[in-house]
Amino acid sequence: MSRFGDLWRRLRGQPRRQGKAAAMPTVRYATSPLLASRTPPWRVKFMIGAIGLGFAVLIGRAAWIQIIHNDFYQQQGASRYERRIELEANRGRILDRNGELLASSVPAPSLWAIPKDLSASPEQLRQLAKLLEMKPAELKKRLGTSPNFVWLRRKVPDDVAQKVAELKIKGVYELREWRRQYPEGESAAHIVGFTNIEDEGQEGIELGYQKQLSGHDGARHVIKDRLGRVVESVGDTIPAVDGQSIRLSIDAKVQFYAYQRIRDAVIQHKAKAGSVVVLDAVTGEVLALANVPSYTPEDRRNLTGAQLRNRALTDTFEPGSTMKPIIAALAMETRRVRPDTVIPTAPGRLTIDGSTISDSHPHGDLTVAEVIQKSSNVGTAKMALQMQPREMWEIYSAVGLGQKPQIGFPGVVTGRLRPYKSWRRIEQVTMSYGYGLSASLFQLAQAYTIFATDGELIPMSLLKRDGGVEPRSGVPRPDDERPVLAFKTAFRPDGNQVDSRQSGRVVSDEPVPMRGTRVISPETAREVRHMLMMATQPGGTALKAQAVGYSVGGKTGTARKQEGRGYAGNKYRAWFVGIAPISQPRIVVAVMVDEPGTGVYYGGEVAAPVFSQVVQQTLHRLGVLPDIEVQSQIQTSIPSEVESF
Repeated sequence: MSRFGDLWRRLRGQPRRQGKAAAMPTVRYATSPLLASRTPPWRVKFMIGAIGLGFAVLIGRAAWIQIIHNDFYQQQGASRYERRIELEANRGRILDRNGELLASSVPAPSLWAIPKDLSASPEQLRQLAKLLEMKPAELKKRLGTSPNFVWLRRKVPDDVAQKVAELKIKGVYELREWRRQYPEGESAAHIVGFTNIEDEGQEGIELGYQKQLSGHDGARHVIKDRLGRVVESVGDTIPAVDGQSIRLSIDAKVQFYAYQRIRDAVIQHKAKAGSVVVLDAVTGEVLALANVPSYTPEDRRNLTGAQLRNRALTDTFEPGSTMKPIIAALAMETRRVRPDTVIPTAPGRLTIDGSTISDSHPHGDLTVAEVIQKSSNVGTAKMALQMQPREMWEIYSAVGLGQKPQIGFPGVVTGRLRPYKSWRRIEQVTMSYGYGLSASLFQLAQAYTIFATDGELIPMSLLKRDGGVEPRSGVPRPDDERPVLAFKTAFRPDGNQVDSRQSGRVVSDEPVPMRGTRVISPETAREVRHMLMMATQPGGTALKAQAVGYSVGGKTGTARKQEGRGYAGNKYRAWFVGIAPISQPRIVVAVMVDEPGTGVYYGGEVAAPVFSQVVQQTLHRLGVLPDIEVQSQIQTSIPSEVESF
């Protein structure tokens, strides 16, 4: 190859290469035209400017990171090792009037997982799904929703959490939360309500007092190592503030009695539903409010709207014959009649504007007291026809009809009371015995307080009058360290005083009377009270309302249920509203049974026995001494008067 190279160079006139020196061509850099050309001034300036700008950008970026936006990068750095641990506030307790728990929060384990770290055999996953009450496919789908975090099941029973831990599945963890517990179960469910999985009230007191019960969560900042272990705390800890405890006027024992009695009546008469309201006529406190059907707040699977409804507050109906004592009171208050004024009711029918109203059977001449005792539609209609529509509307409004009860409970209804200017003559008559208007059972019970309090309508409360809300506490405390509620003195049936904290007796010997708005005079109230007592005695419509040891009085009600634009032929509501003891009224009890299905549907037969049982148990619980001779049994061999409705 060297020979051919030499030949080629010789042909080109180049000298023959001699060794390594001959192989390197000679370059004259000084005479290079590239170096000999002058550089333009703008290029130098551009280069210097670009270098300066680069330095300025670097300095600005450094200032942005180190000075101006330092907090962001500090936070980003801290997020790699610093964690904020939520200190969950304990939701406030709900107590009855004596401090017994109706709702409280207890620690509960919640199970969660990091799917990307999950390591489990098919058998372990099958067992996990079974413990979580899921199908394996459902568990697999849940684990596929996020690679970093998924809830498996929140607030599980302790034994379930223990069995899951024993599976030793990598990537499955446990977190302690709070679960709501309801010791009284279905008997108090409609009052207390319940919370959702996030501990937010959904029904009842839990919803109505959400703000007071919820409290405020706290926080604690800590440093964790790469294994998630807490190394040290940093900064100040913000303590959790517990929710306030709500002390209701409800007596848990009276509530349970009332629930049992209405439940038994619904079962016995194969009814659709039933409700009971028990009011303290002295203090204006609600002692019980029970409904059937009910539900267990801690287990709401397959829950229906029929179970959720607090019927005593949300269901309205035409009150029927329970309006008759109010019409009699108005007639006596306006001096149109006296208790012994005779009203002819023969032949048991009355035609007004082409419509005929009738009694269950002819009664002949009746006094005003007997009109109430025998529940005569004709006698009541003749009293109503002596009045102006405005007068009836005013007294109905004065006792709370057509107005929402102010008891601080969600879902209460107003009922229906049309303006009196639109009443026709026949409508005025039918409204006198309870058709053409509507009210809830609670409204009826409150209306009857005018007869129990010598003429005053007293405001009702679901909170205990002497303080229904306890102050907040700064840090959650165990139940046994919380303030003990103070109770007053109570009486045994023999009249001896006892300490209520030791005996469980609950009502003081001197309940503080609640003042209300005067509707009728004390004299009229006492006269109507006597008429109500006559209704529970021979010749009246409610012999089965009698209570052992206590004088009682009240009014039955029976009405066909509305269906479409008319009334059903075989669907009824039966109720009874009464007072006890008549000699010195302490409680008002209202009972409603919806659609009894055994063929017996009169209020005196269906609702009055429930009233009798609730009165006896409640007055004994309150320490009220019997005011009549205690007999071995109530004599009911004499049939009750058949009610007109």
